[in-house]
Amino acid sequence: MINFNKAKFIKSAPSYREGPFDKAEIIVIGKSNVGKSTLINALTNNSNLAKTSSKPGHTKLLNYFLIDDSFYLVDAPGYGYTLTGSKHLDSFAKMMESYFDNPKLKGIIFLIDSRHEMSRDDKDFFEFILTKNLPVLVTYTKCDKLNQSEKAKMLKRDSLNIENTDFIHSIFTSSTNKTGIDVLKKEIAKIV
Repeated sequence: MINFNKAKFIKSAPSYREGPFDKAEIIVIGKSNVGKSTLINALTNNSNLAKTSSKPGHTKLLNYFLIDDSFYLVDAPGYGYTLTGSKHLDSFAKMMESYFDNPKLKGIIFLIDSRHEMSRDDKDFFEFILTKNLPVLVTYTKCDKLNQSEKAKMLKRDSLNIENTDFIHSIFTSSTNKTGIDVLKKEIAKIV
């Protein structure tokens, strides 16, 4: 049974070929500083599990976290910002392209900061992951900062038409007050 009670860091790897490769994987992906590591900590109720930073571009490798001895949550580097220039962007693109060839990948948690409009990078990456025909959990972070009207405007503004398929779901979350965290856990368990 998957309940996120047992979680531990296993390893960092520059590509999935150097990853553990023995269990199903769910990748957590999004723009730099969107809250990927913070969300992993909220899911596992362990604020020290995934390293967080207020500086964008902190995560540079794929970080594997074993959940309940059942599957890996994989924290990916963020896209859209780098302190090291285009060489980092090229290596990120290669890392992600090869990662999505991973036969152990079972689903994608795609994070969007609810406070900001989707960038061109967000939209391009979303289009890319749609080509992979995997379940996608579009997860809006930092939703404690929005009221219901602002959430509705945000969904209309982003206009992904994400509810038109059976394998894409939208979830509003807040790591601060745990909004949506249990819903996200249930959706991840369904995928795994």
